[in-house]
Parts: sequence; C-alpha cells; structure tokens
Amino acid sequence: MLNLFLIALIVMTIAVIVMILASLLSKKALIDREKSSPFECGFDPMNSSRLPFSIRFFLIAIIFLIFDVEIALILPMILIFKFSNIMMWTTTSLIFITILLIGLYHEWNQGALNWSS
Repeated sequence: MLNLFLIALIVMTIAVIVMILASLLSKKALIDREKSSPFECGFDPMNSSRLPFSIRFFLIAIIFLIFDVEIALILPMILIFKFSNIMMWTTTSLIFITILLIGLYHEWNQGALNWSS
C-alpha cells in the first residue's frame, strides 16, 4: 500500500512540475490577444457579439445536417438489400425517400434553397 501511495505521489509531483514549467515557458503575450482568441465562422470576437447576421447561414447548416443524416441512413439500406425481404425493403426505401423528397420540395417552395436574394 505504501509503494502504491509513493508511486502516485511521484506521478502527481512530476505532472505538477511539467504543468508549471509549461505555463512558465509558454510564449503567451498580451500583444497577441487576437491570435489566442477563438475564431468562429468568420465573426470577429473582438467586436460586439450582438451584430446582426444572416439567418441563411443557419438554415443552410440545418439543411446540410438533414441531408447528411439522410446519407447515413440510406447507405445501410443498400448493404442489407441482399439479406432482406425485397417487398419490405422496397416499401421502406420508397417511404423514406418520398418523405425526404417532400421535405426538399417544401424547402424549395419556402425559398430556403435560393442563394441570392
């Protein structure tokens, strides 16, 4: 038990020493404040965070996520084609693709796919 405690103490001491040395030797400067700030989607983090931005960015991101998940769901359908009942597979595939096409048609009618407006 004493050996385990001694090993844990040595490991903790080495870890603390390495963290202290890393923080002392790092080349952080107050001049490079912009370089060390996070960069997110082209927004300048040094200015006001309440600036208006286009909602189209988020709409396009959501559309991308929907169709990305669609691909993730369609690929296994292709792989199980050999092992499943052909009528059940066809019905499920057609229902799934029909729902996606109806969603795409709705987005098109709402103008979500118009890039220039």
